[in-house]
Amino acid sequence: MWNNTKVAKLLGIDYPILQGPFGGNLSSVELTAAVSNAGGLGGYGAYTMTQQEIFDVDKQIKAATNKPYNINLWVSDHDISQSGLSDEHFERAKTLFKPYFDEAGIPLPEKPAPFQSRFENQLEVILDIRPKVFSFMFGTLSEDVMEQCRKLGISTVGAATTLDEAIFLENAGTDMIIASGFEAGGHRPSFLTNAESSLTGTFVLLQLIREKVKVPIIAAGGIATGKGIAAALTLGADAAQIGTAFLATDESNALPVHREMLFSDASKYTTLSRAYTGRLGRGLSSRLAKDLIAKEADFLPFPLQTTFMSPLRKAALEQQKWDMILFWGGQISPILKHRKASALMHSLIEETTTYFNDLKI
Repeated sequence: MWNNTKVAKLLGIDYPILQGPFGGNLSSVELTAAVSNAGGLGGYGAYTMTQQEIFDVDKQIKAATNKPYNINLWVSDHDISQSGLSDEHFERAKTLFKPYFDEAGIPLPEKPAPFQSRFENQLEVILDIRPKVFSFMFGTLSEDVMEQCRKLGISTVGAATTLDEAIFLENAGTDMIIASGFEAGGHRPSFLTNAESSLTGTFVLLQLIREKVKVPIIAAGGIATGKGIAAALTLGADAAQIGTAFLATDESNALPVHREMLFSDASKYTTLSRAYTGRLGRGLSSRLAKDLIAKEADFLPFPLQTTFMSPLRKAALEQQKWDMILFWGGQISPILKHRKASALMHSLIEETTTYFNDLKI
């Protein structure tokens, strides 16, 4: 059977279908549990959360499912230099974004407070709660942490946007590697070079990595159907991770307008932009993102740009100025059909099964 892959066996799941773990408060216990209970691997993005918040949400997930699930963190959670954010840089950002704040009728925010990395503290919680799967982005784990995860029975999954990153992750001892194609919605998790030069498509990246890497590979980006899963498996993947299609379901924590946008004509057009967070990410095209192409030097570093843009996003939502907001979403959005996670999982399983069964006829 198509579902008896290395990833399915290693993780103890029925189907090699992983739900992308959404950061920025877009994940939900309900969605994570729904996917895991349906035989896949639910995922929860926790990179913005405190230690106590991660502990609490893990407790809720365990109460909602007795199946394996994934908790995701960002190894590198800021891009701020040691000298911090200069007043000069902040003034440039204020000048660049002032027209949009004026249009929304709100004042420019004060200079963001210094940011302290939370990853080490978050990592302590992961080792304490012991999820079946710990996935990470924007880097790799130390040899010591990898060993601790192995001893605790935690499977590690790293994200690669290039062949070099995949080899780097394998050499570091990562159990499984996500081949993250540029079609995917959300942030590009590049870590060896800048994200703008790491824009290989999913199925090309998957084949490149398969040639050089021995550990199981999970294809991610541009997959939302059973045929997409079948294509990934045929090209050498051991599982497929699906993000946008699950983000669009009622069980996700995306705002209702965000979900509706993913099902609208607006979803035909996506763009990669640093304007909203300071890191490159794909969402539905917006006027603001288009206006600010080639002006990235004046953006604040991640996550200070997120903090800076937060009041503008809030005002734009209240005033329904959708063209000022980047709703996260991948290039596959126009073909989305399912609004319920259970229906999506059923469709993915049924369509993949039908495809492989038809090959035998």
